[in-house]
Amino acid sequence: MMRIWSHRPQVLHLALFFAAYVLGCGFAKALAIVPGTNISIWPPGGLFVATLILSSPYSWPWWVLVGGPAELFSQALWWHSPLPAGLLMYAGNALEAAAGAWLVNRTCRRPVRLENLQEVLAFVVLAAGIAPVISATVGSAALAWDGESAQTFWAAWPLWWIGDATGILIIAPLALVIFQNWRGKAELSAARWIEACVLGLILLAVAALSLSGYLPFAYIIMPPLLWAAVRFEFRGAAVTLILLALITAIFTISGASQFPGDAESQRQKQIMLQLFLAVSALSALIVAALSRQYQQALLTLRESERQLREMIDAVPVNIWCLTREGTPSYFNKRLIDYFGQDVADIQTPGMSRLAATIKAVVHPDDAEALSERLNESLMTGKSFSFRYRLRRYDGIHRWIEGRAEPMRNRDGEIVQWYGLCLDIEDEIRTQGALRAAQDKLARATQVASLSELSASIAHEVNQPLAAIVATSHACRRWLSAEPPNLERAKITLERIIRDANSASDVVSRIRALFSQTGQARSPADMTEVISEVCRLMANELAMRNVHVETELTESLPPTLIDRVQMQQVLVNLIRNAVDALDTTGDGARAIRLRAVLDGDDTIRVEVRDVGAGVKEPERIFEPFFTTKQGGMGMGLAICRSIIESHDGRLWATDNKPRGTTFAFTLPTRARDAA
Repeated sequence: MMRIWSHRPQVLHLALFFAAYVLGCGFAKALAIVPGTNISIWPPGGLFVATLILSSPYSWPWWVLVGGPAELFSQALWWHSPLPAGLLMYAGNALEAAAGAWLVNRTCRRPVRLENLQEVLAFVVLAAGIAPVISATVGSAALAWDGESAQTFWAAWPLWWIGDATGILIIAPLALVIFQNWRGKAELSAARWIEACVLGLILLAVAALSLSGYLPFAYIIMPPLLWAAVRFEFRGAAVTLILLALITAIFTISGASQFPGDAESQRQKQIMLQLFLAVSALSALIVAALSRQYQQALLTLRESERQLREMIDAVPVNIWCLTREGTPSYFNKRLIDYFGQDVADIQTPGMSRLAATIKAVVHPDDAEALSERLNESLMTGKSFSFRYRLRRYDGIHRWIEGRAEPMRNRDGEIVQWYGLCLDIEDEIRTQGALRAAQDKLARATQVASLSELSASIAHEVNQPLAAIVATSHACRRWLSAEPPNLERAKITLERIIRDANSASDVVSRIRALFSQTGQARSPADMTEVISEVCRLMANELAMRNVHVETELTESLPPTLIDRVQMQQVLVNLIRNAVDALDTTGDGARAIRLRAVLDGDDTIRVEVRDVGAGVKEPERIFEPFFTTKQGGMGMGLAICRSIIESHDGRLWATDNKPRGTTFAFTLPTRARDAA
């Protein structure tokens, strides 16, 4: 009850509803032309249905309470019906309005505006088709029960049903328009107002001529009625239907229309009158709904086109379109701004629009190649992709990457070409700067490589030269002795020659490296190579008080090596081991050389010391990394490169409790053959 009280309508609205209901009953009385019955077109039904459709269901009792007195007052004023019959007929009318409004609201989304075909058909079928069955049944039963009507129940029922349906079709649309646009302003331009006035005059003239009998039949009113529905949609249809109903009522009341006649034919003419208005209303509403849907679809399409155009203009690329013949048809705003003009309007006598556009905006050096590539794509239907230069609005040519794809229909025929232009000027410049940086880097790498190579050459040549100097001093001492020790001097001179040859071999291999000649490799026994290195370094090891222990496996399989390079590796590893012993002041000064067969096809050579060890076993092989004071950091790097060039591997491991083991592997001759 509280909800019903809180949803009570305004008193003014209830009063207006009461007055409109009474006037509608008077209009129905004027069109009741069938002798012996008061059945007619029933406008209050349309007013009642429209009011309940737009009202909250909690306010319906208020409208029903006001409609009852209005019905009874009209019955007493116009028809002089008894109170019981009047109450029974109002009950049918109230049930009709409530059922019609409930069905329409359940079927259509609120608010119901009848602006599409679905809503119109639902309104026609439910409110004007099904709901009047209730009123027609109750009203015809009331007439038959009252006994004053000359019509029987079955004779009155069709007239009652079609009268209520016609009243709903004519009055309810107008009521919906008035209620929903009560405070709205007309949005018609001056031209549309003139068109509306002209249409109204034409409608009045045609209706007057057709209803008065000057024109062949009444339905000639349909063209102006449909004109109003198409041009002014639902509002125009509602207003013209009311005008048509008023004109029909005036001519019917005056007896000048085609519908009044003798008493015997009045029932049929009444049905024809109601059918005329019902068909006119139904046609106008459906056409108005179709027109509204078309306009909404058109607005939706235009809005989609606008959004698509805005999206295309917002995309940071230049977009263009060509017809399938190659004629420019569209350039987005960004591309027009890029050129500083709308190139779609460029025309040159004797040239196609495409050729004129290319000539106007493409760099002269690229125009011919671009035309050939584009024409090839247009002829073959293949995708277009090409780099060229376009003239910008400021006259500067910038590099562009153009791409285009054809749009095809269902039959595979090309309908249009869609393309885009990507400004790659910055990318081209970046690539140029990158190439310049790469050139600088290459030169810097060459300088670094030259520095590394110089250090490598100095390191490798310095070792035999240092040996030559030391041996030369020894030779001088033997020759300076009294008497001169010629035998020992002869031995030292042979060592000088040997060390000089070793330096010569190093230089020869460096020259071979630069001349890219093949290295001289031959099968060798690593046991012999290790023994030879031990003999070569015997004096140096004796002077530094270092003892060498060897563990050499007999009959090792031969391996294909560069003998001098392998000696170079062993000498470097042994000297590193001796230097490591100098870092400790205690313990035995001994190193251990070991050569064993590691598997069936690999020889492993180890140089073990008991020095301080290394903290970073892997980094010591990097060029210029050294742990020695005054060292260059190239010896182990060169050793690793030599071993790897022989398809071997060189590594270092810490010994427990101290010391380091340098080991390398070499493939045997059998694996080389495989």
